[in-house]
Amino acid sequence: MSISATENFEVRLPLFEGPFDLLLFFIERDELDIYDIPISKITQEFLEYIKQLEKLNVEIASEFILVAATLMRIKAKMLLPRPQLDEEGNEIDPREELVKHLLEYKKYKSVVEPLSKMEEQELQKEPRGNLYKEIKALAESTNVEAELQDVDLFKLMTVFEKVLKRQEEEKNKPVHEVIQYPYTIDGQKHFILSELKNQTKLSFEDLAGKVPSRIYLIFNFLSILEMLALGLLKINIGEGYNNFWVSLPENENANQDLS
Repeated sequence: MSISATENFEVRLPLFEGPFDLLLFFIERDELDIYDIPISKITQEFLEYIKQLEKLNVEIASEFILVAATLMRIKAKMLLPRPQLDEEGNEIDPREELVKHLLEYKKYKSVVEPLSKMEEQELQKEPRGNLYKEIKALAESTNVEAELQDVDLFKLMTVFEKVLKRQEEEKNKPVHEVIQYPYTIDGQKHFILSELKNQTKLSFEDLAGKVPSRIYLIFNFLSILEMLALGLLKINIGEGYNNFWVSLPENENANQDLS
């Protein structure tokens, strides 16, 4: 990319796609070991590149500034007299995370060029087709008079029958409706306890009769089971045909807070 400093003077500075692209350029140019990066040298060259961009009034991406800060932080850690240790007591190399990102970036970069060439080749291809057949089909579709000559009463009735059949199928499609029930387990627990405050015992048959609904019955039954497990109710079985009675226990558990 060319960056004009004045009307008659032009400066050419290599621009890189990202900070890791620049770091890999330094490593490959100087034939450095990526697993043993001389962090001081790399940091200095990286900062020099950013300064050159600033001199030419080139807007510096935030990712370059972030990597520059990361390099300086790694450099500062390597100058500390006490190295960081992991849980097993081994020394942690401050460059380890940077090397990991560089290797990952290098791996993806290695496949970018082949994929770009493949994309370019595919874009240059044209789909194969039968030109004569396509022109004939286009001509037939636009020849309205020819189509009208082939129409007879039987064809019209056939089309009309298909339309009626399709309309009947649409009309009889099953409709799924989601209904939110007006009951909750907590709500029914509060309701049952409030009913027991006015009477000593309550039959399940009486509870079911208040709202003759299967859903209401299920919510009440689940609420009773939960309160029995929590010790908030006691149950008497065998009083009445297929019926049972619930009442408050005679202990302090009856006053437990449901919330």
